Amino acid sequence: MEESMDRILPAPVLTLLRKGVRMPEPFSVDVGPEVDPERISADGVVLHGGTRLHGARTLIAGGVQLGSETPVTLSNCLLGQGVELKGGFFKDSVFLERANLGSGAQVREGCMLEEEANGSHTVGLKQTILFPFATLGSLINFCDCFLAGGTSRKNHSEVGSSYIHFNYTPNQDKATASLLGDVPRGVMLREAPIFLGGQGGLVGPARIGYGTVIAAGTVWRRDCPEGHKLLKGAATPLSMEAFHPGLYGDIRRRVINNIAYLANLCALRLWYRHARRLLTPSGGLGEALHAGALDTLERAIQERLSRFEALAKKMEASRALAEKCLAGETRGLILRRQAELQERWPDVEASLTDGSEATADLAGRDGFLETLAAAGRAAGPDYVRAIQSLDPQTAAQGTQWLQRVVDAVQDRTLAHLPACRE
Repeated sequence: MEESMDRILPAPVLTLLRKGVRMPEPFSVDVGPEVDPERISADGVVLHGGTRLHGARTLIAGGVQLGSETPVTLSNCLLGQGVELKGGFFKDSVFLERANLGSGAQVREGCMLEEEANGSHTVGLKQTILFPFATLGSLINFCDCFLAGGTSRKNHSEVGSSYIHFNYTPNQDKATASLLGDVPRGVMLREAPIFLGGQGGLVGPARIGYGTVIAAGTVWRRDCPEGHKLLKGAATPLSMEAFHPGLYGDIRRRVINNIAYLANLCALRLWYRHARRLLTPSGGLGEALHAGALDTLERAIQERLSRFEALAKKMEASRALAEKCLAGETRGLILRRQAELQERWPDVEASLTDGSEATADLAGRDGFLETLAAAGRAAGPDYVRAIQSLDPQTAAQGTQWLQRVVDAVQDRTLAHLPACRE
């Protein structure tokens, strides 16, 4: 029997079988020739029937299970210890320890699910970052989002079933990413959870603070960065008015929210470069997984920059329309804000990409990292345990460092857009 399998099974599948990867139905498994077997652990990995692995970046750590409910297609994804993807399509994304998703998932490029982030069946994600414990219900479209909050699997941020993040505008742009929570406090795993009620939606770009509850059935169109509020509202009243394709009104909120999102991504990148790096086991697949996560963050930043730039380029046509269509006392300010974004985009982009935020609060950063390293040695290879073991003073020190990073990015960028500060 083994000889016949050797003759019939494709070489990449046979290599993984001989390595010790479990395949209950090996003849239904497809492994691309570009997949590096050295990046796939044999320790408890199970590839159920219908699993397809593709992409040279693909990495699978120990204890991973793929396709226990329906077939899985995995392309250039990196999976940490104990990840379970029960069915669906997954591309160019990272899943850290014990993250899991039910069947019918479609996770496209730029996603990162940190430790124990999870979702039920039929979840659609793209360019989305979920911090530890974040939970998604069923039948969800949650692209272009960052979600943090919660302290454990019993106390976590949650997105209710049939929820939608609206991330595409009538003017055909996607400068719409929403920030739910933030990086400086979120990484410390001690903030109140955020709850988005089912059968509802959020219109991006929005900023929502910790402790916020959006009532079921509500489509929320505003910001609540201060958090700790119950948000609810009736459906939008019926109306009929002229629509001018390509015309933007006041872009101030959109601009500020895009800058805030990018500033938080810059802080998260530094967190991975310095803090996460200290808690990454040397050798094995851990270093490759960490490098892949950093690469995903770099790509996420480039994605948001490209969407922001596309918005800036639309301002020329919008200004021409605004000259004809807009009236009232705010017309001059609206035009000025649009002109600033269009004309000063090179300076805005440079402020978001020059990397100078890396020098923010170096003394605070180094003091925090020293304590974190000691916590990591005590906790062993357990990121969540190490973070949760930090005393309040140390956690506050780390938050202060990252908040100063965020503030540095925002302040230097908004310096080029003074009308958006008014």
